[in-house]
Amino acid sequence: MAERVEQRELARPRHPRHRAERVRNRRAGVRRSVALGSAAAIVGLGAFGAVAASADDHRGAVDPSTAAAAAPSAPGASSAAAADTIDASEIDGAPVVTSDLSVAAAPFTGGTQITVTGEQLDEVASVVVGGAPATIVAADAGQLTFAVPSVADTALGTAAEVQFADAVGRPIEAEAPATVVAAGTSVVQPLEGELTGDSDPEVPTEPRTLTLTYTSDPGIDAQVGYVLAYWSSYNSAVYPVITGYDCANFASQSLIARGWTMDGGWYLDLGTGAMSPSWSSSTALRDYLYTRPDRATELSDAQRDLVKVGDIAQFDWDSSGDRDHTAVVTRVEHTATGTKVWVGGHTKDADYWDVDTALATGGGAVTYFSIR
Repeated sequence: MAERVEQRELARPRHPRHRAERVRNRRAGVRRSVALGSAAAIVGLGAFGAVAASADDHRGAVDPSTAAAAAPSAPGASSAAAADTIDASEIDGAPVVTSDLSVAAAPFTGGTQITVTGEQLDEVASVVVGGAPATIVAADAGQLTFAVPSVADTALGTAAEVQFADAVGRPIEAEAPATVVAAGTSVVQPLEGELTGDSDPEVPTEPRTLTLTYTSDPGIDAQVGYVLAYWSSYNSAVYPVITGYDCANFASQSLIARGWTMDGGWYLDLGTGAMSPSWSSSTALRDYLYTRPDRATELSDAQRDLVKVGDIAQFDWDSSGDRDHTAVVTRVEHTATGTKVWVGGHTKDADYWDVDTALATGGGAVTYFSIR
């Protein structure tokens, strides 16, 4: 009798272990893998039963009722397999980034769109780059695109960590794509009793950190370099100077330095000195930019966090609705209390004029054009 109790203990099924945390090396096909693992456990029970029966054959006849009690019933095995499948479904549903950033380096002025791929990415609620929130442009289950936020020029050359989180703030991991090894190569199975059923098993992967390196933009560098070179020493050898209201003229020159080309609505003829109103007038420049959404998008001062170096700032000193002064954004700083903006330009000759100081002394309001 003692021997039979031992045999029943041997025949008792050993279910695969389960972990609450996400298993990183078997996201695809996980339900099938665990179901196969459960099937393997059932087959193992049959094998144990055969061994036990063989041992009893040498000692005497096996009691059919005892053998039936030692073997697992079919309904019990089905329930175990179903429970395993539900467990795996919960593990498989966690969002994860499985690709590199589509762009590894981007200008510190922001706006560059970056794409990642993975699973359940429609559950991503926030993206942060180097501590600055990024705008999610588009997202579905397999792909997410976000726009790089603008940062201070002091971030040039630094590598900013890119972090993802769901709606309740839980971090979403980034994983390297699984590495597939050739069939027949020995691979350590991550879970006891797990069978993948695949001829090419996947090598386990570990969480990793995605980083974006901030660079300069050649066009913006040239534009801001022009402003800083000629804000006090006018470039009169090349361009005409409009005494008393040269601000829009100078801002237009900076856009040429950035790489813009003239058209029928915005131009200067260096041979004759003829220029369009949009070249020399702040209000006319605003109206021209309204017609060119491919070149610029207007931002209110409430959207100051979207302003970047190289953008155009326009002031309405008397709140009349027209534009009285135009300048070029030469510095942006994001702080815990808000965004600070500095501008450079002519007429009010300046390289770094604090916008808040300008409004405090001149009154009125400021708007911006985000330049593409």
